Amino acid sequence: MGKLYLVPTPIGNLDDMTFRAVKVLQEADIILAEDTRNSGKLLKHFDIATPMQSHHMHNEHKTVDHWVKRIQAGETVALISDAGTPAISDPGFLLTRACVEDGIEVDCLPGATAFVPALVNSGLPNDRFIFEGFLPEKKGRQTRYLQLAEETRTMILYVSPHKLVKTLGEFVQYFGPDRPVSISREITKLHEETIRGTAEEVLKHYETKPPKGEIVAVVAGKPTK
Repeated sequence: MGKLYLVPTPIGNLDDMTFRAVKVLQEADIILAEDTRNSGKLLKHFDIATPMQSHHMHNEHKTVDHWVKRIQAGETVALISDAGTPAISDPGFLLTRACVEDGIEVDCLPGATAFVPALVNSGLPNDRFIFEGFLPEKKGRQTRYLQLAEETRTMILYVSPHKLVKTLGEFVQYFGPDRPVSISREITKLHEETIRGTAEEVLKHYETKPPKGEIVAVVAGKPTK
């Protein structure tokens, strides 16, 4: 029987690629990539010639059984997303679950992920926290906010740049204008920045300076008496 590797890839700075990740990708029988065009640049940079096939949110439901059978037949499969650790707001969970259920060995390598440096860099309590990923677009969004308004742990969310101002306005509405917030943008990249302050202060900042790039929002939990 083969094996499934989940291999983190850099979220911006190629120097964050680990030696082990390169070795696994070089030795795998095939690489499943969220976007083969994007990942092709990464593989070329590290001289990795392993064949690739696409594995993304639009086809993963249909192809899981196929890949499980190939791993059972003895192939070593490495799964990567466009950036960061697979299955963290990216494809990977469905194949991992199927492999675990079928007794296939799964090995997730340590490596880059955006929310950990954003949390640590925020200066907010990180002994207890929750990761929410992307909030629902419409249906269920208000319900989720009403639940989070009572959350006492530090909260981590992924936010699209064109929705950041709207999201910060929702933070003010549901969490209050004085709730501490930290916004990390373009982590590990050339224009990396972290803006900290109250929800209202950070909202005013981005109302005058429209954000670009990948964004992680870290929000303090509800104060406990």
